[in-house]
Formats: sequence, C-alpha cells, structure tokens
Amino acid sequence: MAKRAVEALLSLNGQVLPLLRQWVGSNEDCGVARALLALATGDRWDDGVLKEQLSIAHRDALAAGEREASLVYGIFLHTHRQYRLTADHLVEHFARWPADEQAGLMLGAFSACGDATYRAHGDALTQEQAAVAGPDNWPWQSWLAATRAEQGRVREAYEQADRALDLYPRSGVAAHARAHAEHELGNGRASADFLDQWLLADPQAVQSRHLNWHAALQSIACGDFADARRRADAALARTDVGMRAATNWRLLLAGQTPTGQSDSAHVRELLAAPGGMAEIFHTFNLALALAVEADTDDLRVLARRAAADERPDYRGVLAPVVEALAEITAGRPRAAVDLLAGLGEHAERIGGVRVEREIIQDTLARALVDAGEHERAASLLHHRTTTRRHHTYEDLLLATRTPAATAGAHRA
Repeated sequence: MAKRAVEALLSLNGQVLPLLRQWVGSNEDCGVARALLALATGDRWDDGVLKEQLSIAHRDALAAGEREASLVYGIFLHTHRQYRLTADHLVEHFARWPADEQAGLMLGAFSACGDATYRAHGDALTQEQAAVAGPDNWPWQSWLAATRAEQGRVREAYEQADRALDLYPRSGVAAHARAHAEHELGNGRASADFLDQWLLADPQAVQSRHLNWHAALQSIACGDFADARRRADAALARTDVGMRAATNWRLLLAGQTPTGQSDSAHVRELLAAPGGMAEIFHTFNLALALAVEADTDDLRVLARRAAADERPDYRGVLAPVVEALAEITAGRPRAAVDLLAGLGEHAERIGGVRVEREIIQDTLARALVDAGEHERAASLLHHRTTTRRHHTYEDLLLATRTPAATAGAHRA
C-alpha cells in the first residue's frame, strides 16, 4: 500500500488521494503517510485541522526515525507556505538523505520564495540530486526536466522529459515538463495530441485541467481558436479563474472571441477574501480576469491597492502591470506601453513560470502595435516567430487592427 501511494503521489496519478487515505487508514501510526496526505490535500483544510494532523504526524515520525521527522517537519513548513524556511530545511535534509524522493515533492518551495537567488539554488540542488539518484530514477529525471524547461533550456527539457517518460510513462511531472518545452517550441497540434493521449489513460490525473489548459494554448498557437475555447469550457472549472483568464486574455489579444468568463463580482469576492492578495501571481491572475471583463474601474482600484502595498514586488511590478491592463481596457495603448516597457526583466518578479509570465510580453506587443509601433513589437517577439513551429498567435499579436477590434472593445 505504501509503495503504491508514494508512486501515485510522485506521478500525480488520479488515484493518489484514495491511496493515501487507505495508507493512513491501514497504518494510523505512520507519520509520513499522514504528512504526505496533508501535503496533497492541505490547501483544502482549515488551519486548525492542518496543524492538528501534522502535529500527530510529527509525533509519530519522531518515533520512526530522524529522516521521517525531518521530512514531516519540511511538509509542515511547506503546507504553511513558509517557503524560504522550507527551502533552507530541504538543503539540510538532502545533505543527510541524498536524493530523497519524498522530499523532492517540495522542490517548488525554492521558486515559490520569489527570490532569484533561491530559485537558482533550487535549480542547482535539483541537478545535483538528480545526478546522485542516477539516470534510471524517473522522479528525479522528471524534476530535472521541469527545471530545464523553466531555465529556458527548451530542447534539453524536451529530451529530458522524454527520457523520464521512457522510464515511467505515467510521470505527470515529465508530461508537464514536456508541455512547457513544447509551448516554447510551438509544437501546436502535435503537443495537444500528445496531452490528449497521455490523459486518456488517466482522465482524473492530478494535472488534468492544467494539462488541458496547455493543450488549449497549443491550439491558440496554431490558430485553432474554436478548439481552445472548447477545451477551456470542457476542462476548466469556475474556480480555475487564473487559467480561464489567461486563455481568454490571449484570445482577446489575438482579436478572437473569448470563452466562458469569470464575472467581476466573483473576482472582487476573491480579492476581498482572506489571502486574496497574499501571493503576487494569484493577484495578477485576478487582474487578468478583470481585464477580460474590461473592468477598467476595478483594475484601477486594484492597481492603487498594489501601489500602496508595503511589499516591493507589489508596488514595483504588480501595480504597473495592473495599471497597464486598465489602460488597455480603456483604449489607451500608449500609456500601457510606457508602463510595461519600463519593467524589463523585473516582470519575472510577478511570479508563476515562463509560460504564464509570457502573457505580459504578449500584452506589451499588442499595446505596441495598437500604439503604432509595429517594428518595436516585431522585434519584441522576433525570438518567438523565428523559433516556434506554430506561431499564428504571435502573427495575430502583430497584426494591425482597427480601434474597435482592440482587446478592451468586447465589452460593447
């Protein structure tokens, strides 16, 4: 039972939660089992339940051994979003228990810190641990593929992901890493077909909605906008505000009709909820949802809130991005250009991963074209239009349109 549950968690299998619950039920004194269940489901528990379950898990893990106690303590930090502390702890943990696969489940803490130094340290640690684990260890080879994709080493990431999938075809991490690589290669329909085939064997895979979103992006890349809308409507739930908004905003930037949208009232509720602005990338996604609705007033309110925030990235990065979205929906592309062009590489501090952050560049390109600076926009997207096999989307970003066809005009 334990082996099957851990394998399901490492591969992001659709049966992971039933298997983890069975493991806990069959061995209630196993602290690691209880902690891994918390890691998989903790975001659905309230703080009281989470602390209680992890306190029990740590007590039982202490009785099992130092490695188990260390693992559970790391999970405690991670589930409480103490990402810097989690990352620091993982460094110590791997020094004592190299290539621990269960600890590898928390590698995302390094990028979640929002600090370039931590992210680079996490990349180096992943490479080091993958080398220790060896080329036949599919979880570590999968995590290495994901790291390569985020580093922009796209062809390496693609090849690494394929090697991991050869070792273990159901690796969800490897399939996801390949999707990231294929996005930057512009593989279009071939990528969407691969994801469809991969999901066919496990439609309930943990990442099923997210991988369908990747497939929708590939449909946009090759100009099949009806398929992108179909996928978004069929696969994304109302709660998937970020993925839905990112799909719709891309469609609008390319002059296409959006799919099912998130109403502004719902977005306002999310912003007002506890933790609504706790993470910069989550807040950015809510801003995209408001932009899709062409809700200029609420975007300006959110931009002011971000500008008054004590956190530097909210003031220096999120605020101008949200204000730029407001300017675009108000039909003022020149003002949006001035706001976005001034960010430069600091736009990376908005959080998320390369595929997700790219939408800021998309928005700048569209604003440049609408402001009459086509050559500057073409230069901005040159690396994409010359390296991606399918780039219908980028071509449409660079297409001159009448003012009535700009991204904010759908409100009419």
